[in-house]
Amino acid sequence: MRLVTAFGAETESESPPLFLLPGWQHPYNRIGRVQARRHGRHEHVFVEPGRAVIYQGLFSFTGRKGNSYTNQIFRVHFSGTPFSLIPFHLGAGDNIGVLVIITRDSRNRPLFVTTANTCGCYVAVIPTSYLPAEAFPPDWPIDKQHVFGEVLPAELDMTNPEDAFLITIRPAVHRVMDVRVAETAIMPEIERVEAGIQPLSALKTLPLSDGLVTSMYYDKWPLKGHVKGAIKPWESLLLSLVSLDFYVGMDKEYGSTEEIGNPFYTSLKPWNRKRSDMNNFADFLLFMGWQL
Repeated sequence: MRLVTAFGAETESESPPLFLLPGWQHPYNRIGRVQARRHGRHEHVFVEPGRAVIYQGLFSFTGRKGNSYTNQIFRVHFSGTPFSLIPFHLGAGDNIGVLVIITRDSRNRPLFVTTANTCGCYVAVIPTSYLPAEAFPPDWPIDKQHVFGEVLPAELDMTNPEDAFLITIRPAVHRVMDVRVAETAIMPEIERVEAGIQPLSALKTLPLSDGLVTSMYYDKWPLKGHVKGAIKPWESLLLSLVSLDFYVGMDKEYGSTEEIGNPFYTSLKPWNRKRSDMNNFADFLLFMGWQL
């Protein structure tokens, strides 16, 4: 087990999250650095687990009530989820990613911690004690919430808006299995690994061996906006029909649907594709029941 912490003056965001990674002895459980290599005319994008990198960015949005908010985006990638039948790894494939989004108000107080795999799967919205009571869904649980087999907090109690969050990643499948306020979490002495911080834009300028650069994402239809090399065979086979998306489960770019041309939808139901698009964060929160 390792605790991954960010370092470096180049970070744009305050209080980057900490990542707790059980199963560190297996390279596929380590946050890595996205790299690219050319083989003849073909490009190969992969995640090198030898050095941890957290990719970050800032996005602003306006809530339905006219208030302005800032999303701190933190994106990490792993080399892949190994193929396994027992236990069955539905999301087996390469270049797996996890998003952590911290939504802050005009007073810089964190209101939500939103987590999702970068395919749009397993999304969870966790409010903090700074969120006004009237913004909660009427049936919100008091203690825990269940997210596709994981049990996460229903609310994070905070006393300092500058406290970081501790994100625990389940080994092999790279699901978020716990979220806590780092300053109040009880942790044993765990060896720390320092992660570099790079902007999200670095994922579009990966250096190649010939001095050129390439993007982590495909730029042409039908794969535009998807992560190169991240197709998930089992998910395509078992979920493409119900979702009406052959590339379901494939990791994606996060940002603007209009610019990317690919929605970051978080519901498998085709009729919810636009409403559940996390690229449009205000509408996404409304879809999830939050009144911001």
